[in-house]
Parts: sequence; C-alpha cells; structure tokens
Amino acid sequence: METLEAYLDRKHEELALLNSFLGSPLVLRRPVSVVEVIEQKFRVAAALKAEHALHDWALTETAWAHQDRLRVGPFEFNYDYQRADLEVRGPSFYQFDRSAANETIYTSSGMAAISALLLSSVRLMRDADILVLPGSYGETLELIEGHARQLRLVRLKSSPGEVASRAARLRIFLFDSCAAVTAFEATLCCARPQLDLVIFDTTCFSSGSGRIRRVLRWARRWELPIVLVRSHTKLDSLGLEYGRLGSAVFVAGEERVATAKQERLENLASEMRNAVRLFGGAALPAHFPPYVGTKLYRALTDRRVAAILRNSRRTAHHFASALPGSTAELHFAHGLYVTLAPARMLDEQ
Repeated sequence: METLEAYLDRKHEELALLNSFLGSPLVLRRPVSVVEVIEQKFRVAAALKAEHALHDWALTETAWAHQDRLRVGPFEFNYDYQRADLEVRGPSFYQFDRSAANETIYTSSGMAAISALLLSSVRLMRDADILVLPGSYGETLELIEGHARQLRLVRLKSSPGEVASRAARLRIFLFDSCAAVTAFEATLCCARPQLDLVIFDTTCFSSGSGRIRRVLRWARRWELPIVLVRSHTKLDSLGLEYGRLGSAVFVAGEERVATAKQERLENLASEMRNAVRLFGGAALPAHFPPYVGTKLYRALTDRRVAAILRNSRRTAHHFASALPGSTAELHFAHGLYVTLAPARMLDEQ
C-alpha cells in the first residue's frame, strides 16, 4: 500500500512537471495533505490555460490572425473556418509504435468521437449487427438505441464467438473497456471471429496498458479492421480534467489484410471527418494538455494508474467479504473501480 508520504512525493513530482510548462512558474511548496495537492494542481492548471488564452488572444474560430501553425506544448494545429478541417500534429497519447496508427481524428469529447464514428458506420454499413459485451458504457448503448437504429443491437453474454454470423449482414463489435474481465478474456480467446469492424473503447485503460496491446495483437492476428476511441479527460491529464478531448485512431493493418477491409477503414475515416465537421464536434486546441509526450509524463501517468489499480484490488477484496450479496461487479477488465448493488440504501459508513 502506498504511504501518504510516498503519495505526496509523487504528487509533488506531478506538480513540478505541470509548473515547468508555465512561462512564469509559480512558487510551490511540497504539499502536506491531499486537499493541498488538489488545490495546487487546479491552480497550476488554471495558470496554464490562462497563459494559453493570453498568448493566443487574437485567435478566432476562423484562425485568421495566425500566420504560422498554432502550438500548444508539443502539438501543432492548422485549421480554417470553425475548425472543421482541424489538423493536429503531435505525440500520440498511446504508447504504441506510431507506424501502427493510420490516422487520428480528435474531437471535443469521448462521446463526440464514438457518436461520429457510429453514425459514420451506419452510412457505410447500413443494417449491420453491432455486438456489445455486458457492462458496456450506458450512454454508448443509449446512443445506438436512440440514434443508430439501423444497427441491430446484439447483446452478448461473453464473447463474439457465441453468435453465428449471417451471410447477408455485416458485423461490428463494440469492445468496451468497461467489460467484466471474464468477457474481456473470453473475447481474446475467440478464434477466427467473423467481424467486419472492431470499435475498441479504450477510455478506462491507461494509454500504455498491456491490454490495449493484447487487443491490437488479437485484431492483427485475425485481420480485423480496428478503431480505438477514447475520452482523454480522466486518465490522460494527470487527474486535472484539463479539457474535454476525445479521439478515434484508425489502426493500419498488415499488408496481407484484404484490400476491401482497408478500404472500408479508410472510407470510415473519411466519413467520420465529415460527421465531426457537420456536427460541430471538432476538438479545441486549448484542451490539449501541453505536458503530454515527455518521458516524465509517461512515467508519472503509469505510476498514478498503478496506484489506482492497487487500491481497486484492495477495495474489491474488502467488499467481497464485507458486503456479500451487495456487489454488482468487482472484477472489471480495467481494474479502476468496482460497482455495488445493495438491497437497501446505504450511507458511507
């Protein structure tokens, strides 16, 4: 278990990293409490955002005042009217070989990313089945049922292998990081899955998670086109919720992958760019954390998520014995939290 002193030392390192990106760094002392950690973090984040706003005071939604590329930390942006054609150059949030990413489309939130992607899928894969695992994110299912009705929702019990394919229907698999660990493992044991597209919501996995790499290897082995969708607000901003930011990463397949599959992925990326433009879901440059991409950022993010995972395992172990029969799910694939379903209302005690 991480001691309070070790926690405060780790948070002091995070604060020092954030502070180093200020043009005029703040005078910060080592925090002596959790409350002080939170106060100092949000103070530094506010200063970072304020410096960005002051530096780019002349920037408008049409970017008329910028002769050169707009920069935020390691990210460069280029766009014209209303960011409808936003181009982003910079480090990947994911810790995999950049050659694996065919294209990244950034959006104003995680839901904006998956909404644009699903509605684009409807245009290219009309009347397809969309397979979902138990525990998939509720708002994503609400989106499918309410606004993507051309997709036939198929609720799985464990993995895509349990449903026989239909020759006349394409199949999209929504692989959600909110799934239970049993369903996650059962899916990765599924051989020769008959799928035409995998949409992998990685939001609850650390960007360097080995589980992301395992899913990519699984998709590559069975030659499955795959798109990674993500909200970057929580795990990718050192707990600051720096800004609303989402993305979809279209992963390039091996050369042996059928041309038709690659063409579908390229067409889907093109359709999604149009959807983001028409729905006004483009990302805001001010929401890109300037500290992303450094080695220290990676190390601190990994240590932060590792601490969350350790605490979650202890929580699950305690609740399994302390609240028998009142747990809904203690073993999510992401390992970040547990869910309870008590028969009666409980207070914190």
